[in-house]
Amino acid sequence: MNLLILSAGTRNKIIEAFKQELAGKGRVVVTDCASVAPALYEADKAYLVPEITAYDYVDKIVEICKAEEIDAMISLIDPELSLIAKERTRFERAGAIPVVSTYELCEASLDKYDMYEMLVKLGIPTAKSYLSIDLFHEALSVGEVHYPVFVKPRKGSASLNINKVHSDEELTTLFHVYKDLMIQEFMEGQEYGADAYIDLISGKCTQIFLKKKIKMRAGETDKSVSVKDEKAFEIIARFVEHAGYRGVVDIDLFEQDGTWYVSEVNPRFGGGYPHAYACGVNMVSSMLRNLRGEQNPVDIGNYKEGIYMMKYNEICIKKEEDLVQVTRSIK
Repeated sequence: MNLLILSAGTRNKIIEAFKQELAGKGRVVVTDCASVAPALYEADKAYLVPEITAYDYVDKIVEICKAEEIDAMISLIDPELSLIAKERTRFERAGAIPVVSTYELCEASLDKYDMYEMLVKLGIPTAKSYLSIDLFHEALSVGEVHYPVFVKPRKGSASLNINKVHSDEELTTLFHVYKDLMIQEFMEGQEYGADAYIDLISGKCTQIFLKKKIKMRAGETDKSVSVKDEKAFEIIARFVEHAGYRGVVDIDLFEQDGTWYVSEVNPRFGGGYPHAYACGVNMVSSMLRNLRGEQNPVDIGNYKEGIYMMKYNEICIKKEEDLVQVTRSIK
């Protein structure tokens, strides 16, 4: 089985995990738009491709699928999820199965207010959110919400332009400086992250890994510790199954006064997934098992608590001719 991982970037550990699980049984091919993306050099073969907004981007990916006899493909960045979901038929005709949720779910996950509305509709606890200052003031006047609040882009990632706001003056200033903002209730509780796997065949949530966030950096979990909570497991499984997600999903949650609140959802491998993998929650093998036509048994919470993840910087050193070699591999 040959797997294509799109927009690999710095996700070296994800590439390593797939190579380990496919050892002797297939190849891992990766792409990125920059030759200095370190994950390129972990793969069996690497392709330098245009940015995902390029007019011929999908054509290039289809060519790679055919040339490398790709059986399945995933992406590691949010904007590309909608693209491969939308072009699913083209990739399948080339022999590659996009492991991704539906286009509608990918779009809803990218849009934080759409996600809020979906969570409310499904009856999943989540932070109250407002699209305008007027709507927020109405809720403020009746005591539905209070300062401080979070102001964030309706669409975005890496915690860019997210601000904790304490006054109307700050709020008005941000709405004048930035477009497409939303106001979100500030959660006082502890922040957690969860990796969940939803079986591609049965639609059942078969694995969940829950981690308490200790430190964040650039929107990603930098340090965390594994924990278990049956209430959290129940709400995560109910949410992802009812929403209809498939494959790996990365979820941000808060626990406050005994209630679990779902915050944001990324329907892909998250930057903190290596923590789960190191604890034996092997969603990589679950995906490969599904792609072989086999269902996965439900095995939620099968890991040890108190296992810490601490990220640290590594470097990748390459000669200029090595970068050229990667560049030439797509010509």
